[in-house]
Amino acid sequence: MKAIASFVLAAAAVTLAAPASAQFAKPEDAIKYRKSALTVMATHFGRVAAMANGRVPFDAKVAADNAAVAESMSKLPWAAFVDGSDKGDTKAKSEIWSDAAKFKDANEKMQGEMTKLAAAAKTGNLDSIKAAVGATGGSCKACHDAFRKE
Repeated sequence: MKAIASFVLAAAAVTLAAPASAQFAKPEDAIKYRKSALTVMATHFGRVAAMANGRVPFDAKVAADNAAVAESMSKLPWAAFVDGSDKGDTKAKSEIWSDAAKFKDANEKMQGEMTKLAAAAKTGNLDSIKAAVGATGGSCKACHDAFRKE
Protein backbone atom coordinates (compact mmCIF):
# COMPACT_ATOMS: atom_id res chain seq x y z
CA MET A 1 0.00 0.00 0.00
CA LYS A 2 2.85 2.39 0.82
CA ALA A 3 4.40 1.68 -2.56
CA ILE A 4 1.18 2.55 -4.36
CA ALA A 5 0.75 5.75 -2.37
CA SER A 6 4.37 6.72 -3.05
CA PHE A 7 3.91 6.05 -6.76
CA VAL A 8 0.73 8.14 -6.90
CA LEU A 9 2.41 11.04 -5.08
CA ALA A 10 5.47 10.84 -7.32
CA ALA A 11 3.31 10.77 -10.44
CA ALA A 12 1.33 13.75 -9.22
CA ALA A 13 4.51 15.68 -8.46
CA VAL A 14 5.93 14.98 -11.92
CA THR A 15 2.64 15.93 -13.56
CA LEU A 16 2.40 19.20 -11.66
CA ALA A 17 6.05 20.07 -12.19
CA ALA A 18 6.05 19.26 -15.90
CA PRO A 19 4.37 22.49 -17.01
CA ALA A 20 6.80 24.55 -14.97
CA SER A 21 9.86 22.76 -16.27
CA ALA A 22 8.69 22.59 -19.88
CA GLN A 23 7.19 26.09 -19.74
CA PHE A 24 5.56 26.35 -23.14
CA ALA A 25 6.64 23.91 -25.83
CA LYS A 26 5.05 25.97 -28.58
CA PRO A 27 3.95 29.61 -28.81
CA GLU A 28 0.35 28.49 -29.27
CA ASP A 29 0.55 26.73 -25.89
CA ALA A 30 1.48 30.05 -24.27
CA ILE A 31 -1.37 31.82 -26.05
CA LYS A 32 -3.89 29.20 -24.93
CA TYR A 33 -2.62 29.35 -21.34
CA ARG A 34 -2.76 33.12 -21.02
CA LYS A 35 -6.16 33.36 -22.71
CA SER A 36 -7.52 30.73 -20.33
CA ALA A 37 -6.11 32.46 -17.25
CA LEU A 38 -7.43 35.84 -18.38
CA THR A 39 -10.86 34.36 -19.11
CA VAL A 40 -11.14 32.82 -15.64
CA MET A 41 -9.93 36.05 -14.04
CA ALA A 42 -12.42 38.14 -16.03
CA THR A 43 -15.29 35.78 -15.20
CA HIS A 44 -14.73 36.02 -11.45
CA PHE A 45 -14.09 39.76 -11.56
CA GLY A 46 -17.29 40.12 -13.60
CA ARG A 47 -19.29 38.38 -10.89
CA VAL A 48 -18.10 40.91 -8.31
CA ALA A 49 -18.65 43.80 -10.73
CA ALA A 50 -22.21 42.61 -11.42
CA MET A 51 -22.96 42.83 -7.70
CA ALA A 52 -21.28 46.22 -7.38
CA ASN A 53 -23.32 47.54 -10.30
CA GLY A 54 -26.58 46.14 -8.97
CA ARG A 55 -27.11 43.73 -11.86
CA VAL A 56 -27.26 40.78 -9.43
CA PRO A 57 -28.09 40.67 -5.72
CA PHE A 58 -25.17 41.41 -3.41
CA ASP A 59 -23.82 38.46 -1.42
CA ALA A 60 -20.75 39.35 0.63
CA LYS A 61 -19.39 35.79 0.76
CA VAL A 62 -19.83 35.24 -2.97
CA ALA A 63 -18.17 38.60 -3.66
CA ALA A 64 -15.20 37.76 -1.41
CA ASP A 65 -14.81 34.28 -2.88
CA ASN A 66 -14.89 35.54 -6.47
CA ALA A 67 -12.55 38.45 -5.74
CA ALA A 68 -10.06 36.02 -4.18
CA VAL A 69 -10.12 33.81 -7.29
CA ALA A 70 -9.72 36.85 -9.57
CA GLU A 71 -6.78 38.06 -7.50
CA SER A 72 -5.06 34.65 -7.70
CA MET A 73 -5.66 34.41 -11.42
CA SER A 74 -4.29 37.92 -11.97
CA LYS A 75 -0.80 36.58 -11.28
CA LEU A 76 -0.82 33.80 -13.87
CA PRO A 77 -1.02 35.03 -17.48
CA TRP A 78 2.08 37.24 -17.62
CA ALA A 79 4.64 34.44 -17.87
CA ALA A 80 2.91 33.30 -21.06
CA PHE A 81 3.74 36.43 -23.04
CA VAL A 82 6.84 34.74 -24.44
CA ASP A 83 8.77 35.42 -27.63
CA GLY A 84 6.96 34.04 -30.65
CA SER A 85 3.54 34.18 -29.00
CA ASP A 86 2.73 37.47 -30.71
CA LYS A 87 1.45 35.61 -33.77
CA GLY A 88 -1.42 33.20 -34.08
CA ASP A 89 -4.80 33.24 -32.35
CA THR A 90 -4.08 36.24 -30.16
CA LYS A 91 -5.21 39.80 -29.67
CA ALA A 92 -1.85 40.79 -28.20
CA LYS A 93 -0.34 43.91 -29.76
CA SER A 94 3.33 44.02 -30.68
CA GLU A 95 3.80 46.78 -28.08
CA ILE A 96 3.78 44.07 -25.38
CA TRP A 97 7.23 43.08 -26.59
CA SER A 98 8.48 46.41 -27.91
CA ASP A 99 7.51 48.27 -24.72
CA ALA A 100 7.85 45.47 -22.20
CA ALA A 101 8.45 47.84 -19.27
CA LYS A 102 5.17 49.67 -19.86
CA PHE A 103 3.36 46.33 -20.23
CA LYS A 104 4.89 45.08 -16.98
CA ASP A 105 3.82 48.28 -15.21
CA ALA A 106 0.27 47.84 -16.52
CA ASN A 107 -0.03 44.25 -15.37
CA GLU A 108 1.48 45.06 -11.98
CA LYS A 109 -1.01 47.92 -11.55
CA MET A 110 -3.88 45.57 -12.38
CA GLN A 111 -2.58 42.98 -9.92
CA GLY A 112 -2.36 45.65 -7.23
CA GLU A 113 -5.95 46.72 -7.92
CA MET A 114 -7.08 43.08 -7.78
CA THR A 115 -5.41 42.78 -4.37
CA LYS A 116 -7.25 45.90 -3.19
CA LEU A 117 -10.51 44.47 -4.56
CA ALA A 118 -9.98 41.20 -2.69
CA ALA A 119 -9.29 43.14 0.53
CA ALA A 120 -12.39 45.30 0.03
CA ALA A 121 -14.52 42.25 -0.68
CA LYS A 122 -13.35 40.61 2.56
CA THR A 123 -14.86 43.53 4.50
CA GLY A 124 -18.30 42.89 3.03
CA ASN A 125 -18.79 46.64 2.60
CA LEU A 126 -20.55 47.20 -0.72
CA ASP A 127 -19.40 50.82 -1.05
CA SER A 128 -15.75 49.75 -0.66
CA ILE A 129 -16.27 46.98 -3.19
CA LYS A 130 -17.84 49.41 -5.66
CA ALA A 131 -14.84 51.73 -5.42
CA ALA A 132 -12.41 48.85 -5.84
CA VAL A 133 -14.34 47.45 -8.80
CA GLY A 134 -14.11 50.83 -10.52
CA ALA A 135 -10.36 51.10 -10.00
CA THR A 136 -9.76 47.49 -11.03
CA GLY A 137 -11.90 47.81 -14.13
CA GLY A 138 -10.05 50.98 -15.03
CA SER A 139 -6.70 49.22 -14.81
CA CYS A 140 -7.99 46.40 -17.02
CA LYS A 141 -9.28 48.91 -19.58
CA ALA A 142 -6.02 50.85 -19.62
CA CYS A 143 -4.06 47.70 -20.39
CA HIS A 144 -6.54 46.60 -23.07
CA ASP A 145 -6.43 50.04 -24.68
CA ALA A 146 -2.65 49.98 -24.88
CA PHE A 147 -1.88 46.33 -25.50
CA ARG A 148 -4.90 44.51 -26.94
CA LYS A 149 -6.10 44.44 -30.53
CA GLU A 150 -9.84 44.80 -31.08
